[in-house]
Amino acid sequence: MDYNFEVIDKERIGSLNFPTTDVLDDDKEAIKQRKDELDRALTLGNLEHHKIKIYFEDDTSKKMVDTTIWGLTEERIILKQGVVIPINRIYKTI
Repeated sequence: MDYNFEVIDKERIGSLNFPTTDVLDDDKEAIKQRKDELDRALTLGNLEHHKIKIYFEDDTSKKMVDTTIWGLTEERIILKQGVVIPINRIYKTI
């Protein structure tokens, strides 16, 4: 999946703009899978400080960041230093 995604540093995410639309286009199964992947990533991050790849899209292009998820709300994931990514802009996490 990496070939279409620009690798960026976590520190740059705070300056990105995120549209409100969902990148998964109301695909119920893909949205459920994304939620399950995020729940698993949160557990790995909190228990083992395990980094994961997050594939997402801002208002200009597809991006990937390799980091640890520290928190999860209904609408966004929380990374270190309060950096957030809206869940509806995430394709997948691995």
